Amino acid sequence: MDKHYLVIDLEATCDNGGRVPRDEMEIIEIGGVLVDHETLEPIDEFASFVRPVRHRRLTEFCVELTSITQAEVDAAPRFPEVLRELGAFLERHGYPLFCSWGAYDQKQLRQDARYHRVPNPLGPRHLNLKQLFSERLNTRKRFGMAGALRKVGLELRGTHHRGIDDARNIARLLPFCLGRQSLDRATQHEGAQRRRGRHRGRGRARRADERA
Repeated sequence: MDKHYLVIDLEATCDNGGRVPRDEMEIIEIGGVLVDHETLEPIDEFASFVRPVRHRRLTEFCVELTSITQAEVDAAPRFPEVLRELGAFLERHGYPLFCSWGAYDQKQLRQDARYHRVPNPLGPRHLNLKQLFSERLNTRKRFGMAGALRKVGLELRGTHHRGIDDARNIARLLPFCLGRQSLDRATQHEGAQRRRGRHRGRGRARRADERA
């Protein structure tokens, strides 16, 4: 049995105009939250910016999406050094189970490790929390992290599309994904939202009638 879970979220170079092809995207931030297996409480964190080498200048789209600046990545270590630091973190904590929201993070780590010709310390084991969340809801629909938070009635904390903040938010969803916390509250929350929406709609209709 795994002693801990490690929830990881990555940010990578990107562009909405095709200047950064998918197979040339590079990690620019690794955020990780270590979660105790028994309590599901966060107990440690790993966070680092990463200096890209293939597309060294961040696109305007990437900066706007992630809020990560050119100065931050220019001052950061390169991927092999960050991966060594992550490996040391994993070793200190007994090699926890790698978790992420969807399969992207695992694939991006593999891609960068292949490009730099360095071993991936996370190995092949991986828990896809996005898939687990949908399975718990018994639906084929896949939820983004922000949508999943709304589904269970939690507010997004920090800055969306920042690796460490997203990892912290995903860690808050872990009890729901693992079945430790009932998703009944998710359906109750959704029902309450719909009822509030109907009430607001009726209120607007009444006000319109009064003005007519």
